[in-house]
Amino acid sequence: MTRKARTTRATGTRTALACALAAGLGCAGLVALPSGAAAADGGLSVQYHAGSTGSDQAEPWLKVKNTGSASVPLSGVKVRYYFKSDAASAGYRFACSWAVKGCSNVTGTFGTLEHPTATADRYLEVGFTSGAGSLAAGADTGDLQLRFYRADWQALNQADDYSFGAAQSAYANWSKVTAQLDGALVWGTAPEGNDPTDPTDPTDPTDPPGDGATLFDDFSYTAYNDPKIAANGWSVRSNSGGPGVPGATWAPENVTFPSSGGNTVMNLETSSAGTGESTKQTEVLTKALKFKNGTYAARVRFSDAPKSGPDGDHLVQTFFTINDLKAPMADDYSEYDFEYLPNGGWGEPSNILYTTSWETYNPDPWQAVNQHTEGRQSYDGWHDLVLTIDNNSIRYYIDGQLFGTHDAAYLPERPMSINFNQWLIDLAGQTSTTARAYDEQVDYVLHVKDQVLTPAQVAAKVSAYRTAGTTFEDTVPSA
Repeated sequence: MTRKARTTRATGTRTALACALAAGLGCAGLVALPSGAAAADGGLSVQYHAGSTGSDQAEPWLKVKNTGSASVPLSGVKVRYYFKSDAASAGYRFACSWAVKGCSNVTGTFGTLEHPTATADRYLEVGFTSGAGSLAAGADTGDLQLRFYRADWQALNQADDYSFGAAQSAYANWSKVTAQLDGALVWGTAPEGNDPTDPTDPTDPTDPPGDGATLFDDFSYTAYNDPKIAANGWSVRSNSGGPGVPGATWAPENVTFPSSGGNTVMNLETSSAGTGESTKQTEVLTKALKFKNGTYAARVRFSDAPKSGPDGDHLVQTFFTINDLKAPMADDYSEYDFEYLPNGGWGEPSNILYTTSWETYNPDPWQAVNQHTEGRQSYDGWHDLVLTIDNNSIRYYIDGQLFGTHDAAYLPERPMSINFNQWLIDLAGQTSTTARAYDEQVDYVLHVKDQVLTPAQVAAKVSAYRTAGTTFEDTVPSA
């Protein structure tokens, strides 16, 4: 969005924020799974109980059992519940009502099937954080009392959902949900035609295409005012405006280039002492709007804790592409975000990562048309972020795994800039007046025009640049 519009998003009413963040269906996890029964030599089984047969929300209650002979870390388990969306534009929200393993250790994200059927075009993927521990041989997770509902709170129809069983009033094995263990299908049957083949699967050949116009930057600079930064097409922001808390300023001197792991990285520091005037935010962006379809990638270090001072601020750490909104609800606006909130915000109580594809918005009164994916867990540390845009869909990858697939309705109409920033949504998360500072770091950025690369191909291309000693290249023509 425009910087002003992001301020509206960050400081608007809870109703406006809910509209913005829930407007689209999140699409996370790996692509659809193959058909088949449970592995013959054991693995997992899934039991299902229909917690609700009504129309206000779906309640798939689940138990996952380890049918093998060895302990299984639950962080490697993914369970999918398949359903038919009530409208093409319908968005859904996930909630955990109660879980023996603790709701804080259960994740829920939504995805879109590559090959829709009469009873399924979406799925809810249930996963576990490391805090859920392991499942001993023969043990089960106990109750997972889960639910999901339409983001607009309209009634939903469960009767045509592939995984729904109205007669399942008690737990029993249910093959219409699938389970993966470390990426392999070990239980259940997916809707027909939805196999694991993915044209951008991270295990595809790693030889990188070599003929696409490319931007690559290893961020080998000396300081924010290094003349090479501007010469290479970047702007270190100093002008006023949103996003962020009123009174905050953008501090170019807080963009530094320290050494980390043998490479120079770009460090964006955001600091505050609990007032708008004391808040200093950071942003680095390309001056040109010339990036559209193709592959975008960056290695980014998100931070859960401040490097100094008390924790708790509603912070946003980002990697995104954007162009300008020419008028409210203009249909040629485009934006594609990775946004990490280490301490929650926008109504969320704890860390969450959003990937969001924007069609358009109206800043006042707030109205948003977007589609998003969310991951409710810590993403502290270094992560490989990849975004691909072709003529059919938008895909977001994190650390080589498909995180979200968004629909063709959100494809860009005009070229965009590439951006990194770190800013505060508000001052409600931390009321202390003690000074504190947070870091977001960027190792490299890559864009390959009009080519969809797999995460493995991205890694190979970056490695080739570094082996050759190339720290910067920009062959992408002006729009």
